[in-house]
Amino acid sequence: MKILFTGASSFSGLWFVETLAARGHTLVTPLQRSKTEYEGIRKTRVQRLKNCSKKIFDCPFGSLLFLSLLEQEGPFDLICHHAANVTDYKSHTFDFVGALESNTLSINLFFEQLKAQKCQKLLLTGSLFEQREGLSSSGNQAVSPYGLSKGLTSDVFSYYSALHGIKLGKFVIPNPFGPYEEARFTTYLANSWLHKKSANVTFPEYLRDNIPVSLLAKSYAAFAESLTSETGFSKLSPSFRPESQGAFVQYFAKEMHSRLNVPCEYTLQKQIDFSEPKVRINCDPIDPEALGWNEASAWDALAEFYLQTLSPK
Repeated sequence: MKILFTGASSFSGLWFVETLAARGHTLVTPLQRSKTEYEGIRKTRVQRLKNCSKKIFDCPFGSLLFLSLLEQEGPFDLICHHAANVTDYKSHTFDFVGALESNTLSINLFFEQLKAQKCQKLLLTGSLFEQREGLSSSGNQAVSPYGLSKGLTSDVFSYYSALHGIKLGKFVIPNPFGPYEEARFTTYLANSWLHKKSANVTFPEYLRDNIPVSLLAKSYAAFAESLTSETGFSKLSPSFRPESQGAFVQYFAKEMHSRLNVPCEYTLQKQIDFSEPKVRINCDPIDPEALGWNEASAWDALAEFYLQTLSPK
């Protein structure tokens, strides 16, 4: 397929693009910022995109350049809208209205372009933390204003896809980890261990759905390939290891210990903050073997990434 993919500079976005390209698809990746604006790990991810896609800088979703790109580079067999406004996404003052506007800019013109090109398939990325997604201990409301913006974005695309007779697929992301990740929980664990420190786990009782990004990417690619042009809606909410964060740390430490060749010590603190739902997991178990995923290779690659990026100088 020829695919237009937004949001390719993100952690999961890079993995999705690389996996789709490895399966023989041709990808065009419009990027929101100019080349010089990318720094750190995001710059590294953007550099990797040159090997698997055609990059277009300064081309945010819905902009005039983006709409021109649709016409000039099309027709496309599939549009993957993975990009989203994530600035300060953990903040309770996150601007969900502004994010919705950014995520759906020029939505009418966008769908008119798809109809003109006879593109019949659209794949939207969702989040486990938006309203009406996942299995939760506290109802189906959004976990945060960011989650709210993602759910509203989904509603807008669902409405316009039905209006224009375009197939809409939705892929709901749980908690991925792996090479080229942002510096979050698993990076904190590995960094602590490589600097010979014990890691403190302050939220061991949360039940979450952690998944290696390489497995998530294979699941995404298979789902993208399964979409047909038949009008309607399809969704996949992949689940791999739904368990407490305490159990996940034990699993993570076991796999990292032999590969990093350092003690992987941790302390599970008594959790006192339950500001998020105690349970938030996806609901579609996936079969790693059917997807051709090798777990040992995934752990090897992650350990090598940590050794290259986090080892003491």
